[in-house]
Amino acid sequence: MSTQISPRTIIEALLPFEGAASLGIIYDTANRLQVEDQPVRLALRRLISAGDITQYGRGRNGSIELTDAGRARLERERIGLRLAFAQDAGQAPWDGNWHLLALSAPESERAVRDTFRREMHMLGAVSISTGLYLTPHALAALLAPELDSYLVVASVTTLSVRGITENAAIAEAQWPARDSIALYETMEPILGADDRDRDPVARQLILAESLDAALREDPLIPLELRPTPWPPTQVRRRWMTQWHEATVAAPELHAYQGWLDLAE
Repeated sequence: MSTQISPRTIIEALLPFEGAASLGIIYDTANRLQVEDQPVRLALRRLISAGDITQYGRGRNGSIELTDAGRARLERERIGLRLAFAQDAGQAPWDGNWHLLALSAPESERAVRDTFRREMHMLGAVSISTGLYLTPHALAALLAPELDSYLVVASVTTLSVRGITENAAIAEAQWPARDSIALYETMEPILGADDRDRDPVARQLILAESLDAALREDPLIPLELRPTPWPPTQVRRRWMTQWHEATVAAPELHAYQGWLDLAE
């Protein structure tokens, strides 16, 4: 099992959705996990350059806070996280609607078109024709506000994609099950490791990093369109059990406050 925890993971674990985080606590936690100050400083600069955080003060006496853009990014990640566990619990049934999205923007609006394509990819939609994207989720409200005046959106309950009309077959053709299953197979060495002697803070962050990596590429297709039993659901349930064990063992970390309280 990998013992390397990225500085960004440490920063985001200790960064609340509202309010500031102490850089002293972030640096001390990083040092506890054998991460030096310089990589943390570099990760902070990258987050600042990306527009995700603002820093106040310097060194261990400083603090950081999410910007509106950073908060919006994490809010989208939060929605995906909660959707995954809601699906696993049977609390997010599919309504049977397919959603089609396109952009009505001239070639001169290249930045708008690039933003649309990037966000469609990030949200798990697939291109089924030039400029036309398909998803089983209502994604329009999650897109960047600057796209609103260019969007063309429709929802349908019957669909034919290159001659395929059965819903589960459409899902398999566009989002192959094996691809999503493979994302969670990478978590097996972490969930199966005997790490009773590991620092429980490190355990929390390793678990969080592994789930984040899987969810980032998972389109979270409704379970009604997937084989039963669905292996990612089984992995996420194992993950949740181990996450609770790790948080009980290290209550002082206060990691991911409000983000992973998903089994209550």
